[in-house]
Amino acid sequence: MLKNLEGGGTKARYALIRQVNEKGQIQRLCQLFGVSRSGYYTWLNRQDLDRDAADQQLVSQIYHKYDGCYGYRQLQLFLAQDLGVWMNHKKVLRLMQKLGIQSRVRKKRRYTYTADVAGLVAENLLQQHFKAEKPNEKWVTDITQYAIGERWLYLSAIKDLFNNEIVAYEIGEHPDKELVRRTFKKAFRKRKDVTGVVVHSDRGAPYTSHLYHDMLPKVGARISMSRGGNCYDNASIESFFSHLKTEGLYLYSIRSFEEAQKRIERYIRFYNTKRPQRKLNKLTPVEYRCQFVS
Repeated sequence: MLKNLEGGGTKARYALIRQVNEKGQIQRLCQLFGVSRSGYYTWLNRQDLDRDAADQQLVSQIYHKYDGCYGYRQLQLFLAQDLGVWMNHKKVLRLMQKLGIQSRVRKKRRYTYTADVAGLVAENLLQQHFKAEKPNEKWVTDITQYAIGERWLYLSAIKDLFNNEIVAYEIGEHPDKELVRRTFKKAFRKRKDVTGVVVHSDRGAPYTSHLYHDMLPKVGARISMSRGGNCYDNASIESFFSHLKTEGLYLYSIRSFEEAQKRIERYIRFYNTKRPQRKLNKLTPVEYRCQFVS
């Protein structure tokens, strides 16, 4: 090996020391290759700085690609998905700190509790068990609102707990049973066999209506409802709404109903097909489902 280094430069010797280094053997290796220990460490530190500069550029690139929405753990997944670079999450955090960048903090949701209404209610079959073993085993649903000037937009959505995919959604100007009916009509058209699926909601008026309680059993679905005044019973769909607003709406100055609708539709496509999730083995919801059904 030494013979092969005859006539080679000092940097080549440093590189070989780094390659064969064992803990506590730096002094002996430096003597063996005829270089100084201090010179080796100076070179090594420079290599680390150069590598950090390149990695900082990658982190900055991904951070700005997604409008600065995400923290270090989600950026780690996007680095792997978009650039094929797997970087330790602690290093991503360190580089973000060096760059002086951070995620946009999600606004804390102020929960309002829906009082029991004079309608039909159902047992809480879900009991905050937000995991499913297969598609169409457990769905969660709810309606959220978004203000546009003095107008309100309402989004009704259904999420499959197997892969966190948004199965169906509808947007309207009224949070009524008709909005919910259209959402489920779309979901049942997309997912042909939903026999036995547990559909969990809160006790809002659209979900305690006769229309809702007639519609679901007709396709073999089982109705589940949160306990009165307990926001945690439907926390999974609330979490999605929080991501949607922080990552897809609050970043922009939205001035019209139509613009808000386009932003929501764009984000849901992104969430289902492009946004990897740690809980899904770093896959997107659609990728995870396709892996299972294939």
